[in-house]
This record gives sequence, structure tokens and C-alpha cells, in this order.
Amino acid sequence: MGWFTPILLQNIILILKGVAMGAANKVPGVSGGIVAFVAGFYEELIDSLQKFNLKALSLLFKKEWSEFFVYVNGRFLTLLFSGVIISYFSVSLILDYLIKYYEIQVLAVFFGMILASLYFVYQEVEKWKFKTILFFVIGLFIGLTIMLSKPLTENDGSIFVFFCGVISVCGMTLPGLSGSFLLLLLGNYTLLLVDSVNAIYYTLGDLIKMNFEFTNDTHRMKLLRLAAIFSIGSISGLIFFSNILSYVLKRYYQITIAIIIGFISGSLGVIWPWREKVFKLNEEGDLINNSIGNPEIAYYDYLLPNIKTSDFWFLILFIILGAITVTLLERYGVKKNK
Repeated sequence: MGWFTPILLQNIILILKGVAMGAANKVPGVSGGIVAFVAGFYEELIDSLQKFNLKALSLLFKKEWSEFFVYVNGRFLTLLFSGVIISYFSVSLILDYLIKYYEIQVLAVFFGMILASLYFVYQEVEKWKFKTILFFVIGLFIGLTIMLSKPLTENDGSIFVFFCGVISVCGMTLPGLSGSFLLLLLGNYTLLLVDSVNAIYYTLGDLIKMNFEFTNDTHRMKLLRLAAIFSIGSISGLIFFSNILSYVLKRYYQITIAIIIGFISGSLGVIWPWREKVFKLNEEGDLINNSIGNPEIAYYDYLLPNIKTSDFWFLILFIILGAITVTLLERYGVKKNK
């Protein structure tokens, strides 16, 4: 086992962190940025992304590849985003299945994860003053406003899809603000994170088999085009938001953390596990299906938990499981940074 070196172990762990980020980003109401923050690599992620600037472009134009790779912290970003990509074609597919058949249990796990994350992020505030309390309230208000907003209808326009890409990366760069939930509000969650991702998955399978018949499938080609536009928007959003966040984190750290706590607090309502689905009906009273054949949800009817039922305690166990997961991540992150 001499090949299993500490550096190899660090690389594997970094890829697994990317997998966790990708999985978290896929769940509406959950932010992959929380994983980055609690696991102790959030600031390194933001600092690395904001290195994609004029100096980086200059190095590229000069074909100084190795200097460019070192400057943008290429090893870190390559391994991390490899994990994110792996997640979208593995763990995310499993999550799609679990959310379809065990949605409440999945929500309970992530509810526990966000509760625990809230506690650990709270520890970052050295002292609560009027200014930090004010920005916490601002963050909370924005989070609640987003949570209570009504979803738009699906829009496959190229400019709008690019905008969705820019907005969706908020969940990766800003803990507590879920990019996938924002896509739900924009009406394009199913189009961009389900249909388009599945189209890429099936296309990769066809390419491996050297089967190019998919090029005659207009619907598949449209989804691939939208996926490409969405990806370009996401990359642009990552660079844009990371530069802003890098600036405010260095100069207004306590205020930024207070806003993040507000976002996280506001996001708790999005994944409240005690709920019932209310489906959309047409004029004849029949269910309206989305593009993959599942009934469309009009809204969620949120309920108060009944502690006298076994279901309540069953969900509490899942919440505890989520909290334990984040606690272990946080302890590793702290140990890693010491």
C-alpha cells in the first residue's frame, strides 16, 4: 500500500468534498456553499475563483500554462470541480430517486445539516453589535422573501437560461442561498437540472458506444445547447460573485458572516420536512404533469409536527443524522486548518 500517500488521500478527500457540494447544490433549499464553509475550504474556494482576472488572461495569452495553473490554484479547483461533476452524474441521480420516493426523509436530513451549519457559522461572529444584527436581519429578510416568492413558468430562451446559470451559482458561492431553489423560482429547475443533465448523461453513453444518432434528435440537441449556455452562465457567475465575495470577506468579514447567517436562517423554511404537496389541476380537475411526467406542484402546505406520532420521531432521527454529518465535516475542517 505504498502508493497510498498522504497527498493522494488529500486529493481523494478534496474530490469527495466536491461530490458533497454538487449533491447539496442539487437539492432545492440547500446550499453547496454551506458544505464549503463548514468543511473549512470556503475562503480558499472564493480566493481561487477570483484569481480568474486580467492577470490570468494575460498568462493564457502568453501560453504560460504552468504559471496560469499555479496562479489560479488549479490543483484545488480541478479536484474540487471534478467531484462536483462526478456528483451530477452519480450522487445527484441517486438523490433524484430518493427525493422522488423519500422526499420527506431527504428534507429531514438536510434540515438537520442546515441547523448544525447555522450553529457553526454562528461561532464565526466574534461579537454581536448593532451593525452585525442589522445585516443579519437584512439577510434573513432576503432569505424569507425568496422562500415566499411564487415560481415563474418555464422559459427556454437563451438569454434567460444564461441568466439562470449566473444566478444558480449563488448556492456555491454564498452559504444559505440555494441555487437550485432559485432555479425553481425562475421556473427552470426541471429543464436545466433534470432534463438537460439527463440529456448530457445519455449523450455521453451514446458517445462511448460510438452512436451518433442523437444528433438527429432535435429535442436532445436543444437540451444540450441549453446545457452549454447554462454552463457558460454558471462559469461567468462564479467568477463575478467570487470577486465580489473575496472583496467583502477581506474587508467586512463579520458583516458578511452575519448576512450569511440570515440567509441560512431564512432557508430553513424551504426544506421544512413536515409538509404536504398540493398539485396543480387543469380546468377539468385533472393533474397537470411536467416535462418528465410527474405531477406539477402548485405549492406546499406546511404543517406543525405532531410529537405524539411515530413519524415525528422517525424524522427527528434523520434530522440528527444530518446534524451529525455536518458536525463531522466541521471537525475535519477545523483540524485541517490548524
